[in-house]
Amino acid sequence: MSSARPRHARARRLPLAGVLRLNRPSDIWYKPALSVVVAVGVPNLTLLALGRLDLALFTMAGSLCALYAHNLPYAARGRALGGVVLGMLASVAVALVTASLTSSAAVLVAVGALLAAAHKAVTDVTGIGPPGPVIFTFISSASLFAPQTLGQVPGHLALAAAAGAWAWLVGMAPGLLRPHGPERRATARALNAAAAHVEAFRTTGTGTGHGDGKGAGDTDGGRARARAAAAAAVHAAWQSLLATGARPEPRRALGRLLVRAEVALAAPADTDPGLLRSWARGLRGTHPVPRVAPGRDADELLGAEAELAAPRQRPGDRLRPLLPLALRTALGCALAGYVSLALGVGRPYWALVTAASLYQANLTLTWSRGVQRVVGNLVGVLLFAAVAPLAHLGPAALVLCCLAFNFGAEALITRNYWLGSICVTPMALLITEFTGFQESGGLIADRVVDTLVGASVGFVAAVAVTNRRAGDRIEDALETVERAREHAARLVAAERAEDGALESARRRLAAALVELRATADAAAGEWWQRALPEERVVLAERSGHRTLAATVRRQGPHHLEDVQA
Repeated sequence: MSSARPRHARARRLPLAGVLRLNRPSDIWYKPALSVVVAVGVPNLTLLALGRLDLALFTMAGSLCALYAHNLPYAARGRALGGVVLGMLASVAVALVTASLTSSAAVLVAVGALLAAAHKAVTDVTGIGPPGPVIFTFISSASLFAPQTLGQVPGHLALAAAAGAWAWLVGMAPGLLRPHGPERRATARALNAAAAHVEAFRTTGTGTGHGDGKGAGDTDGGRARARAAAAAAVHAAWQSLLATGARPEPRRALGRLLVRAEVALAAPADTDPGLLRSWARGLRGTHPVPRVAPGRDADELLGAEAELAAPRQRPGDRLRPLLPLALRTALGCALAGYVSLALGVGRPYWALVTAASLYQANLTLTWSRGVQRVVGNLVGVLLFAAVAPLAHLGPAALVLCCLAFNFGAEALITRNYWLGSICVTPMALLITEFTGFQESGGLIADRVVDTLVGASVGFVAAVAVTNRRAGDRIEDALETVERAREHAARLVAAERAEDGALESARRRLAAALVELRATADAAAGEWWQRALPEERVVLAERSGHRTLAATVRRQGPHHLEDVQA
């Protein structure tokens, strides 16, 4: 068909509407906010008592690791936080050694840009999640421009390591009270998203009974978005349950609930959304996990276990599509730093960090992040001007103001990035004063210039480095979906399938559909991109979801009776 081959490249409009719109806060916004206050506060207050606030930059390198991995189960979180701390120490070590060997600002900016590109690539490949590479780049860039001798490096790294160990303990501590909290939250999100999909189906659907996609309602944008969101939430919840090898009964009970969410996704007409939301509410707090009729849970959970044995994509294969983003980051950060130096700004790493913070999955998201960053930083410097007299009352007031802004940044940033930046900006400015109070007007002027330079130069670099591989990734994702769909269809048609085989095939097809939607969305956001096979994507999604529904019907009515009204 005509859409099978892209015909030409075209430019896409960069949006302004909705860029600053506020979202609902994250359901666990307070967890990273409180964690970072405790992780930063204890080392900083200790340094305050010792009269050595000038060392706070190095302890904050470890303390800010507490911002990561809050959605991961605790066993996986322990490994992830350990990796974050080691990655931070490696970055800081490179920065400190470089700073001790050269005072050339040009060399320091180049090293900072290369580190920023490495941070972007590694965090994207590992999927560590928010706050992504920006914390690593912020700390390593500041360390590059901190006066340093080679003999001081081991001691400063030891401070960072000690604070990192404390951050690890802070991040793991909630597991003592609620050991399966992350999995429960992920399952609750999946159940609520599945309920929203069912409600959207009933609002716009045509009563086909099993969501076969043949009715006109299947083209409704709201219904398609609800289905994609539900599929992504269910897939994320399974990833959470499969993140560790152990399968205690609470986690198996959560798996049974996720099976019901999958059934609701495939057969919305036969599902009671109120029951799904009731199960989601039952996962709050420390109450026992809601029980559902077991059905054929042995087969269902065997399918989940098969996920662990599935071949994983090699790191090199995951890294290859990210190379254009890493190149954008390196080029944009270097240019931003050099322009800042040419303008005579004393802290070019602020421009470098601003550029590094922009780069998202595609150019449209990068543009939106740039607008949010500029607005948040400009409002943030006004807030700093208002708070500076209070912070300058003494070192204790300075530390407490920084802690307040740490909390505010994490509490607000899930509403919209610009809102969190309003607190991040004065916090970063106050950190520079740990070595001694400075004239506020000069700090504000430097920050405004670096913000504008970093955002504008960084975005220009993103435009210059096109990501033509985004279209190729769609082709790969389409092939993956088709293979998974054909495999599932063969099992549906077979007279008998091995235990768990149909469940495993269904889950792999669902994961492939989630990846296809994410890949298509990322490619659609590139500014200059060849025409995308949009019809093929829509047809692949429709046929894939029809096959998912067929697997439910093939497994029999026991799957449906627990989610019916």
